[in-house]
Amino acid sequence: MEFLIRSAQIIDQSSPLHLSKKDILISNGIIAKIDDQIDFDGEVVSANNLMVSVGWFDMRALYQDPGNEHKEDLESGCAVAAAGGFTDVVLLPNTQPVNSTKNAISYYLKWNKGSTVQLHPMAAVTLGCEGKELTEMIDLHTAGAVAFGDGLKPIWHTDIMLKGLQYLQKFDGLLINKPEDEMLTAFGHMNEGKASTLMGLKGMPTLAESVMIERDLKLLEYAGGKLHFSMVSSKESIELIRAAKERGLKVTCDTGINYLRFVDEDLSDYDTNLKVNPPYRTESDRAALIAAVEDGTIDCLVSDHIPHDEESKKLEFDLADFGSSNQQTFYSVLFEVFGEKAIDYLPLVTSHPRNLLKQETPAIQEGAEACITIFNHEEWTFGPKANLSKSVASPLLGKKLSGKVIGIVNQGQLILNRYED
Repeated sequence: MEFLIRSAQIIDQSSPLHLSKKDILISNGIIAKIDDQIDFDGEVVSANNLMVSVGWFDMRALYQDPGNEHKEDLESGCAVAAAGGFTDVVLLPNTQPVNSTKNAISYYLKWNKGSTVQLHPMAAVTLGCEGKELTEMIDLHTAGAVAFGDGLKPIWHTDIMLKGLQYLQKFDGLLINKPEDEMLTAFGHMNEGKASTLMGLKGMPTLAESVMIERDLKLLEYAGGKLHFSMVSSKESIELIRAAKERGLKVTCDTGINYLRFVDEDLSDYDTNLKVNPPYRTESDRAALIAAVEDGTIDCLVSDHIPHDEESKKLEFDLADFGSSNQQTFYSVLFEVFGEKAIDYLPLVTSHPRNLLKQETPAIQEGAEACITIFNHEEWTFGPKANLSKSVASPLLGKKLSGKVIGIVNQGQLILNRYED
C-alpha cells in the first residue's frame, strides 16, 4: 500500500520538522520520503490546513467486550478509536469476566494482529475488581498487561493498595487508581453542591476524591513505587498532586477530556449522557483542571470512553448508568477549550502516555514505521451517521463541532473518516 499525505503541517515537538509543512510518502507502512513537494500518481490524502502528529494514545476506555458486546465490542470500539484519531487504546479490565488472567490478556493481543488500532490491556489489581485479593500481577505483566488497576472501581482496601505498590516494584510496573471513597459517594448521582441541591439529587462530594488521594500519597511515600491517579476532577485533588510532585514522589495523573468542557450546572435538564463518575464538578474545578493541563501537573488526557446502550441511559436520572461515549469527539473538545493552542497539548495523548507505560513513541521521520493521526480544525457534525459507536450516549451527539480527524495510519493501513451528516 502506497499513498501520499499532501501538504501537511507536522506537529511533533520532539522533531526538527515541528510546524513545518511537508508532503509525506508512505509505502508499505514505512515513511518513505518527507519533502516540500513530492510528485506522486497514486492515492493522495489532502484537505484544507491539514496537520499530522504521532498517532494518539488513549489511556482509558472500556469496550465492554467480553460480556456486554451489545454496548461496544472490539470491532466497533476500534472503529470509534480510529474515527477519533487514536491508533492505540488502553482498555480497562471491567469486562465480564474481569480481565485478570493470561487468557484474557491474550484475547486482546490476538485481536491486534489484524487491527489498525492497537489495544493495550490493563489488568485488574484485585480478583473481580472487588478489592479483596491481589491478582497474579507478575504473570499478567509477562503475558502483556501494560498497567494494573481496577478501572472503574477504586482500590479501596488500604493493605491491598500498599501491597500492590510493593509488588509492582519487582518489574517497575505502574499502579493506576481511580481515587474515590465509595462510602462517601454511595447513592450519589452528581457533584455535591448548589446544582445538586436545586435538582434534588444526592451529591458526590469532592472530599471523596481528595481523601483517597491523600491516603494513596501517604502509602506511596511509605512503600515507594509508581502511582498514577486516573480521572482527577477537582481543584483540591490537583493541589495535592502538584505538591506531591514537588516533593519528588513518583506520581502522575490524568483527567477525562470532557471534564475540561462540562460542569455540574450543565446537568440542569437531567441529561443522563452527562451522568459520569467522577461527576462533572464546578466551574472553579474546571478552571483548575485547565490550568493543570497548561502547567504540566496533569500528565495525560483520556477519553474515558464508557459506552452504554439506550436501555442503560434512557431512564430517570437516578436509575441511569454512569458513563458516556467520548472517543470520537475527543479532539473537538480539546480544540473548543484551547483553540489553536490545542496542538501544544498533543503530547498528553502522544508521548506522555507511552512514556508512562514504557511504550516506544513513534517518530515522523524517513524510514520510520508510520503511526500517524491526520486532522485539521474544520467544522463537522457529530450526527447519527458519523457516530460509529454502538452507543448513542454522548452529550455532543447531533452537535456541530470544530476540530476534525481526517484519519489514521498504523500497522501499514490507512483509515479515512467519512463525514455524511
